[in-house]
Amino acid sequence: MPANNAINAPLPTKPNGATRYNQSLYNKRRLTNKLGLGFAMSAMVFGLFWLSWILVTLFVEGFQGMVQLPIFTADTPPPMSAGGLRNAIVGSVMLAFSGLFIGAPIGLMTGIYLSEFSKGSMLGKVTRFLNDILLSAPSIVIGLFIYALMVKGQSFSGWAGALALALIVIPVVVRTTENMLNLVPNSLREAAYALGTPKWKLVTQVTVKAARAGLTTGVLLAFARITGETAPLLFTALNNQYFSTDMGQPIANLPNTIYQFAMSPYDNWHTLAWAAALLITASVLVLNILARFIGGRGQPK
Repeated sequence: MPANNAINAPLPTKPNGATRYNQSLYNKRRLTNKLGLGFAMSAMVFGLFWLSWILVTLFVEGFQGMVQLPIFTADTPPPMSAGGLRNAIVGSVMLAFSGLFIGAPIGLMTGIYLSEFSKGSMLGKVTRFLNDILLSAPSIVIGLFIYALMVKGQSFSGWAGALALALIVIPVVVRTTENMLNLVPNSLREAAYALGTPKWKLVTQVTVKAARAGLTTGVLLAFARITGETAPLLFTALNNQYFSTDMGQPIANLPNTIYQFAMSPYDNWHTLAWAAALLITASVLVLNILARFIGGRGQPK
């Protein structure tokens, strides 16, 4: 009987003071949560407002220029004359692809070395440290370095601009390559070793293939990064008002054309600057969407 009474006895309740204290604490936390959410939403709306304003203005002004002017069939004109951006578009494509073809292989091989061959080595640590410094270095510093190395005492050239862009590509590709290869499960490597696979074949046929989507995404993001770079080209490739494909001479490009035309007092140059800015923004957007699409397809289901 005493045991049954103990079982059936009502549970002790908290004093009213403790209940009021818990309710007060809950209300304070709820108020703090609402304030935090309110500040976060306000910051998001503030940023989206200015971003939307910039994009809408860019689209309206740039679309007018692309409709009114022969953007793809004429070269950059003198002041107060009709013209287009053909030479700048071709020059930007040449510079960007040259920088990518120089920097991407170096970045891929370095990332593979850091992930697969440098576990705990001093050379790997130094390489990773230097890559982090290069990744955070301002692009204008890279432009000044190439200027002192290749331009000073010689002449501006497209190859100098391509090398400056390659130095921007390398650390981005190195970081993404190392991270993507580190995500490959070690069980794949162990299975390949169990079958007697040599190291070089393991890297080329197993880990690189498994991380192929991520590596492609990193290269595309690096390409999008250098598409709109202005400061390195200002000190290396400079600009050219005429159509030229000679990489040994100054070559036209969209970023410097935007800078030069936007600072001018001529209305036709302003229109061309808006159109060039829209072209660069659209190309960067397409590259980022493509990178997200390829990266998404490479994720395990």
